[in-house]
Amino acid sequence: MSDAVIELRNVFYALDSRRVLVRDLTLDVRRGETLVLLGRSGSGKTTTLKLVNRLLEPTAGEVRVEGRAARDWGPIRLRRHIGYVIQEVGLFPHFTVERNIGLVPAVEGWTPARIDARVRELLELVGLDLAWGSRYPRELSGGQRQRVGVARALAADPPILLMDEPFGALDPLTRADLQREFRALQQRLGKTIVFVTHDLREALLLGTRIALLEAGRLEGVYTPAEFLNARQGLAADYVAALRTAEKTTSS
Repeated sequence: MSDAVIELRNVFYALDSRRVLVRDLTLDVRRGETLVLLGRSGSGKTTTLKLVNRLLEPTAGEVRVEGRAARDWGPIRLRRHIGYVIQEVGLFPHFTVERNIGLVPAVEGWTPARIDARVRELLELVGLDLAWGSRYPRELSGGQRQRVGVARALAADPPILLMDEPFGALDPLTRADLQREFRALQQRLGKTIVFVTHDLREALLLGTRIALLEAGRLEGVYTPAEFLNARQGLAADYVAALRTAEKTTSS
């Protein structure tokens, strides 16, 4: 029996005959892993993510989630099964932190007491004091808003998380802190995660495996060690660029 939670089989996504954003993509995401989609802007990373939770529908091919075709789930039920974290966070500005986090459980019909307990649990989990629950997004720093975004995505305890460059807009120190905390969090929770980034350092730090995309095509899937040891192809080019950048920074 396959341990794949998400399966993409010969998936295409095209805006028209000239603009094909994803080309013949076949890829599995295993239960409990963090699969990083790595690639330049326009490589198809975010499009692939949106095909998983039906924000986009494939032009051809099939996406399967938990052994069922994504189209058979129904978009609302599927999206409640999958937490979604984006770079811009997307918090409701007129909701407090605790109301933002508790939104999906409320829609799911949880009792107020259960929602309150879950909000408290998640604030602690992402490293925010309980007092922050009564604040509004405008009163938070970028890193704090991102923590709330992660807490909101986890609120109804979905087994799958999709994360689209969640730390990309943060300053380097805050980004490094959240990367370390996210890695520890994943080790505790064991969620199945698809994580989009264009940053090789981030991919190597966070990924169980790295799927390298270029112009909508899958160039290869690697463990971090395999990626670093690549001797040819696009993966080798990425590693060479990383090492050049590291030498420049240290000199």
